[in-house]
Parts: sequence; C-alpha cells; structure tokens
Amino acid sequence: MELLHNYGTVIIFITAAFAFFMAFGVGANDVSNAMGTSVGSGTITARQAIYIALIFEAAGAYLAGGEVTETIKSGIIDPMDFVTHPDTLVLGMMSALFASGSWLLIASRWGWPVSTTHSIVGAIVGFGCITAGAGAVKWSALTGIVGSWFITPFIAGVLAYGIFFCIQKLIFDTEHPLRNAQKYGPHLMGATVFIICIVTVAKGLKHVGLNLTGLETLLISIALSLVSVVISYFYFRSKKFIKKVHKGVFGGVEHVFSILMLMTACAMAFAHGSNDVANAIGPLASVVTIVESGGDIAANAPIAWLVLPLGAAGIAVGLIVMGYKVMATIGTGITDLTPSRGFSAQFATAATVVVASGTGLPISTTQTLVGAVLGIGFARGIAALNLTVIRNIIASWIVTLPAGAFFAIIIYYILDAIFR
Repeated sequence: MELLHNYGTVIIFITAAFAFFMAFGVGANDVSNAMGTSVGSGTITARQAIYIALIFEAAGAYLAGGEVTETIKSGIIDPMDFVTHPDTLVLGMMSALFASGSWLLIASRWGWPVSTTHSIVGAIVGFGCITAGAGAVKWSALTGIVGSWFITPFIAGVLAYGIFFCIQKLIFDTEHPLRNAQKYGPHLMGATVFIICIVTVAKGLKHVGLNLTGLETLLISIALSLVSVVISYFYFRSKKFIKKVHKGVFGGVEHVFSILMLMTACAMAFAHGSNDVANAIGPLASVVTIVESGGDIAANAPIAWLVLPLGAAGIAVGLIVMGYKVMATIGTGITDLTPSRGFSAQFATAATVVVASGTGLPISTTQTLVGAVLGIGFARGIAALNLTVIRNIIASWIVTLPAGAFFAIIIYYILDAIFR
C-alpha cells in the first residue's frame, strides 16, 4: 500500500507508456489481420487499408467499447486474491501489459499473426503464479484457449473451402461467369450483410446497451439483408458497373467480390475495435482506479477520456510502422489470394464468429482467419499452400501463452526490485 502512496503518479505514467506499447503491438499484429486479405487480393492498397482500419477500429472502440472495464476480465485469476496487497496487483498488471506488448512486437517483426488476448492471458498466468501461487490460477479456463488453436480454425477452414468451391462451380467454371456473377451477386450480398449485422450486434454493439433479443437481432439483420439484395440487384446491372467490366470478364466478376470482401473487412475491424482494444487500455484503467482509490481493487474501472485516445494512438502507430508485415503473411504468405478467395475467407471468418458466439465455443479471430485462408489454399490444392509459413504460424500460436508468462515474470521482478 505504501508503494501506491509514494509512487502513485509515477506508476500511472509508466503504466500509460506500457499501455501505449501494448496498443502498438495490437496495431502491428491484430488490426492487420482484418485488412490482410483485402490487401493481398489487390482490392485495396496497404495505405488505404491503414486508413480504413483506423477509422473502423476507432469507431468500434469509441461507439461500442463499453463504459467499464474490470480489473481482470479473462477470469484467469481472481482479483480478490490481492485485496490485502493491491500494490502487487498493480505491478502485475504493469508487467502483463509490457510482457504482452513485447511478445506482440516480436511476433509482428517476424510477421506471425498471433492472438492479443492469448498473449495477455499468458502474461496474467505468469505473474499470478509467482504472486498468488499456481493454485490461484484457474487452469480450467486455459482449456478453451488450447481448444481455440484447433476448433475455430478448423470450422472456418471447412466453411471457406465450401464457400469457395460453390463460387467456383456457380460462377467461374461456367460459360458465362459475368452473367452468373450478376445473378448470384445479390444473394451473396444479402448473405454478407446478414452476417455483418449479426457480428456487429453480437461482437460490436454488446456494450452500448441496446439489449436486443436474439429474435430482434435476427429480424433486423434479415430486413437489412433484403434491402441490400434489392440495391445490389440493380447495381450489378447498371451502366456504372458494366463500365468497370471492360478490363475483362473475370475482372468484372472479381469486382463483385472485392465489394463484398471490403464490407466484411470493415465490419470485422469495427468488431475488433469494440472488443480487443480493451486488452491494451483495460489494465491501464484498472491501475488508475486502484491508485486513485487508495488500493480498492473491488472498484470498477471507468475508462477516462484520455485512455481511449492513448490506445487509438498506439494502434495507429503500430499499424503504420509494422502492420505491413502481418498483412503480407495473411494476404500473400499462406497462399495467393484474389478478391473471390479473400471474400470466401473473410465471410467464413465472420460466420465462424457468429457460430462461436452463439454456442460458446472458444475463439480467436486471428486464428479463425488463418484457418479460413488455409481452407482456401486446400481448395486450390496442397501445392498452393506455403507449408513453411503455416508451420511458423502454428508454432507461434503455441508459444504465445508461455512467452507471455515468461516475459511477465521477468518484468515483474524488475519492477518489484525498482519500486520496493
């Protein structure tokens, strides 16, 4: 407790710097995933992807980021174990932030798409073991994380394979691919809008207080989906669309999918901004609350107006400085993508998020998207996959938890030596 009184202001400033560092890692790694397929398929440039991602990530964080962030949301350890030692929890949260940011920086440097959530969970396990003891860690909660390495990527891969296979048979492998694209395009648009609505409500607007029931969400999604079908039906037959087909038949077909893919990518970026940005700013809000309340860790942590801009700034810098590396891995490193292939992967990812949210399956959006891209590669044949890149990605997933724990332990002892 003495530590909080003597160094409270210093601790807040250091934690803010660590939160910025963590947000930098989120921008360099996690945010890049949503736009990787769009860039890799040639739909947009890397510069355009950065602008779009920043807009929708910020919108998700501000509009649906939630008003309250608990001390430790993951349920990996119980904050009540630190009631008599709030200073220990503060140092632990600081070490978790810096440790997670360090691992994300390393992973981004090598272009490995890893899970931000898994990184900070590993860090929490690390400092929890050396402070409250291994018995205080809820090890059963980690089984869901291990399951997410296999379950959701597999589901997304199967879905992406099936979607791409259907697109090939119904459109590309026909005598009149453009005519069939105009025929099936509105239906694909309707399905895309339907999934986007579900994702946005389930993952992006759950903190706003709309309190929509499952039936209300379904009806709204269906209504917007039908509207999009009508609009796209006329657009795909308009003179404006026909003019864009002059580059060639398949160029026109791929233009249909580039529109669909970009819509899905924007929705996923919005959902990500409303959820995973809290991994960077949540611990900071918690530390500020604990310090200002004199060590009361039971109090909720309201997000101060300065915290969100700090997280947004860190994400922006990380995305601009290092985001291209993970974008390259997702977009071109695993397999070659076109707009139709990229759409299949993005749609499968969004659909898997809906399935997982509805059934309680453990999920990492990063790993789900990688699984979907793998499914596209398998649909084209095993030779279309870069097995070396895949091996490195899977290895980085497995290493993320222990790496976060390892860094957190080292950084905790360093901070403990400095402040005590």
